[in-house]
Amino acid sequence: MSHGVMCYDTGHMTQDTGHIIYNKGGNMNDWQTPEDLFKGGDELAKKAKETMEKFKTTGPVLLLLFVVIATLLSGIFSVGTDEVGVIRRFGKYVRTVNPGLNFKIPFIENVNKVKVTYVFKEEFGFRTTKAGIASRYSTKNYTEESLMLTGDLNVLEVEWIVQFKVKDPVKLLFNVREPLNTVRNISQSVMREVVGDSTVNEVLTTRRVEINLQVQEKLQNIMDLYDSGIQIVVVKLQNVNPPDAVKPSFNEVNAAKQEKEKMINQAWEAYNKVIPKAKGEAEKTIREAEGYALERVNKAKGDAAKFTATYDAYKGAKEVTRKRLYLETMGEILPKIGKKFIFDQQQNAVLPFLDLTKEGGVK
Repeated sequence: MSHGVMCYDTGHMTQDTGHIIYNKGGNMNDWQTPEDLFKGGDELAKKAKETMEKFKTTGPVLLLLFVVIATLLSGIFSVGTDEVGVIRRFGKYVRTVNPGLNFKIPFIENVNKVKVTYVFKEEFGFRTTKAGIASRYSTKNYTEESLMLTGDLNVLEVEWIVQFKVKDPVKLLFNVREPLNTVRNISQSVMREVVGDSTVNEVLTTRRVEINLQVQEKLQNIMDLYDSGIQIVVVKLQNVNPPDAVKPSFNEVNAAKQEKEKMINQAWEAYNKVIPKAKGEAEKTIREAEGYALERVNKAKGDAAKFTATYDAYKGAKEVTRKRLYLETMGEILPKIGKKFIFDQQQNAVLPFLDLTKEGGVK
């Protein structure tokens, strides 16, 4: 009886004596015995060993090259168009780089990107949740920021904004620890000082622009004193109102003040109509009196001079001067007399005379 020999080769089966043949590759004569199988494993192990020997030689070089390339790539960074990069080497300022691609020494230098053209805005007493044409504001109460006491001891809720930008990024990074909190704290302090020096009406109406400029100037002076590298662009008051609890009383006081101002204005209007006219008439009377006095004085001086001249002439020719004075006097008097009757001293009786040449009848 023959022994069965199995051969697995794509579904074929053969019979032989004494052996079982496994052929995976399709060639039945490759592996005839188990020794042939181990012989192939030795060759694979030899090849793997040769590959490892080669890797021991070139592997560290490739690994080092990979580390160097990765390190160099980690030193490349980009700076935005509205930024500058401040390079620090072991914490010390080294240089400032402009927008674009730049390089720093990996693991030794660090970069801080600072926006130098962007205008930052801080809000006090309110918060904007969504900016736009129809802005939305937070409903949270910020009275710890906005509640202030005026110079005339009134309480107001003052809302304002501060816009600023970075003018020196190096000073910003090295001279100020928390720039944003610094701006907020100093802004509140300066605004409270200026509002405390003003009356409630000045803060509400008359001095709003002046308060904006005054706060901006003082805030900038303090920032420059700290050498912070921050430039204050604008300070602007927003809503300024009394607290809700006292609004009705405040409105009543304002109405009374407005009525008072109205009455004062009306009184001044009447005053301006009467007093200037009376002053003008008084001035006119004074000027007329002064003119009359001057006229009388000058006439008196002229009469005195005329009398003196006449007296001097009279002393030289008394009879002639007497007759001249008589004739001049009569010349002044006779024209003022209506009817004149002349009588002859030698005539004893007066004959009535009817003037028939006069037009019209007897009145």
